[in-house]
Amino acid sequence: MGFTAFDLVIPALVILVLLFLFMGIKTVPQGYNYTVERFGRYTRTLVPGLNFIFPFVDRVGAKMNMMEQVLDVPTQEVITRDNATVAVDGVAFYQVLNAPQAAYQVSGLENAILNLTMTNIRSVMGSMDLDELLSNRDQINERLLRIVDEAAHVWGIKVTRVEIKDINPPKDLVDSMGRQMKAERDKRAQILEAEGKKQAQVLEAEGRKEAAFRDAEARERQAEAEARATQVVSEAIAKGDVQALNYFVAQKYTEALTRIGSSSNNKIVLMPLEASALVGSLGGIGAIAREVFGSDASHSPAPRQSAIRTRSVPAEPRGAAGNIGSDDGPQA
Repeated sequence: MGFTAFDLVIPALVILVLLFLFMGIKTVPQGYNYTVERFGRYTRTLVPGLNFIFPFVDRVGAKMNMMEQVLDVPTQEVITRDNATVAVDGVAFYQVLNAPQAAYQVSGLENAILNLTMTNIRSVMGSMDLDELLSNRDQINERLLRIVDEAAHVWGIKVTRVEIKDINPPKDLVDSMGRQMKAERDKRAQILEAEGKKQAQVLEAEGRKEAAFRDAEARERQAEAEARATQVVSEAIAKGDVQALNYFVAQKYTEALTRIGSSSNNKIVLMPLEASALVGSLGGIGAIAREVFGSDASHSPAPRQSAIRTRSVPAEPRGAAGNIGSDDGPQA
């Protein structure tokens, strides 16, 4: 049994159809877009999934990554406005939004973005002083992002971020900056120390002023009290009350004896007979007080016995009221 021409055509058609399907079916992975060219001209874009093109007529042109991508900006030297040379590097992030524009509007997309970013880094940072450059990095990043994104918009991409990684001045400039910073810190420390001493002196002067005012007020109160006591005694004497005068004199005499024996060391006090008689008659002074001030004085406690050892000696012709001697003097 022989084969006819029709028997050969059917298998050939089947093989041709399978080959046609195999060449026309295109699978696009997630995150990518493919451009389709018909006789060299862009016609449409293939999205992720299963797609079909006409073999021998259409072909896949560019395979564009639609995910956000990072581009390292190599180190370059930048001269600032105050003629300082610094080494700067950075990083740029971008994303393709329009695959046909990114494929056909620019040749070498990454190289174009890289050169655009480096050029604008020199422009932006060269318009600033070194101090501004080191302290305003956020402002530099914002300006770079705005300028680069605006320039790359026609390429169908979105520049999402431009960051300056390192700014490295020369070593001698870094040493100079360190010395300047140390000098400024020392200056601020000296100013703060001087201000602290000044405030301390002011507070000390105010304290002395307040203490002097309090002392003066206390002396004034004491003088007023003594004047009042003297006035009361004077009024009593004017009314003919001699006992008040006796009480006043006895009080002063007793205070003088107290001051004589107030030392912590034991002493032998030599006094005239009149003084010894006064020491022995403290009870009489209490009676005088009761007569002057009324019955209220009767409830006051009796005075303590003096711890002074006394001896009665005749008064010397020179009229000395009392002499302090040593323990080895003659006993009475």
